Amino acid sequence: MKILVLNSGSSSLKYQLFEMPNDKPLCSGLVDRIGLEGSTITHKIFRGQTEDKLKLDETVKDHEEGLLKVTQLLTDSEKGVIKNTNEVEAIGHRVVHGGEQFASTTLINNEVKTKIKELFAIAPLHNPPNLLGITVAERVFPKAKQVAVFDTAFHQTMPALSYRFAIPKEMYTEMGIRAYGFHGTSHQYVSKKAIQYLGNPKAKIITIHLGNGSSMTAIDSGKSVDTSMGLGPMGGLVMGTRAGDVDPSIIFHLINERGYDPKEVNDILNKKSGLLGLCGFSDMRDVKQAILEGNQDAKLAYDLYAYRIQKYIGNFSAVLKGLDAIVFTAGIGENDIQMREAVCCDMGFFGMELDKNKNSLPGNHLREINTYGSKVKILVIPTNEELEIGQQTYSLLKD
Repeated sequence: MKILVLNSGSSSLKYQLFEMPNDKPLCSGLVDRIGLEGSTITHKIFRGQTEDKLKLDETVKDHEEGLLKVTQLLTDSEKGVIKNTNEVEAIGHRVVHGGEQFASTTLINNEVKTKIKELFAIAPLHNPPNLLGITVAERVFPKAKQVAVFDTAFHQTMPALSYRFAIPKEMYTEMGIRAYGFHGTSHQYVSKKAIQYLGNPKAKIITIHLGNGSSMTAIDSGKSVDTSMGLGPMGGLVMGTRAGDVDPSIIFHLINERGYDPKEVNDILNKKSGLLGLCGFSDMRDVKQAILEGNQDAKLAYDLYAYRIQKYIGNFSAVLKGLDAIVFTAGIGENDIQMREAVCCDMGFFGMELDKNKNSLPGNHLREINTYGSKVKILVIPTNEELEIGQQTYSLLKD
């Protein structure tokens, strides 16, 4: 079965075509800056151990045009990997917010699309482009089954102690205000890999997904029991432009005493805070370069980023009542040697001891970077959200 995985953003479209059930990637790519000047298409084709890469500078006015261009690449007479769109039997869509309605992968119908739309209010940056990707794919691939894989679904196993807020009950029962968590597809993928590596299905694991958006999850026996993000993806860790955890009093002080309107405050906390707010750079690579140049604001931002991760390790170790492993994943987690060291330093009282030599070795595979005597394993596991979506889509449809 050939399954196309789509991850539709507000101005981008990530895709990957798999041959299932052998998890074989046929091609992958990114349509970037959709509807903007300077739009590009990056397309990779996998043939055995070789990889061909194309980069096209083309005007892409909307998502439908973007997906049509992807289809042309997929079916190209020379470089294509399929003969026609009918070979794609299913499309797995990443949908960020599924609320309480969706606790598992779901075949998309009109009712599902309506419920995704109803969640626009609590996921205004993510669910609208996700739904747009679905409607476009239905037109371009009319014979393919459309499947939704929700970022929030993995966290639906959290107990009420984790997901409820101490606010009036009707705000939960009537408005659905609770913690949902995000990056669930990534946390699920790397935790499965960790459990398999440890050989312990009951392992207590903390997964640390560090990218421009970042989150952590406490996982017990393969199930999410707590996570750092809440109603939306703004809370928890310091991120590229998001503040993470803040005292709610700040919001009301800015509105009531300083004259900001709610939209401005939301914009500040979502787009102008985090690393960007602390030092003027949202990309961790730029932060590190600024540190080398003696920028003290950048040093504070870097240290605060690591400090918040350490706080959540302590928090989640208490929730799990023990700890077998922590897992670093995603762009920063997989590649930033110094950040992993900053997080793991002085954590010996948790039974966690980093081997600096192992940590400094590059690699794009699962690896252990703790010392031989460390009671807690420290793992680096590359995430693959697209493969997880493909696997879940196949599991739903194979019978």
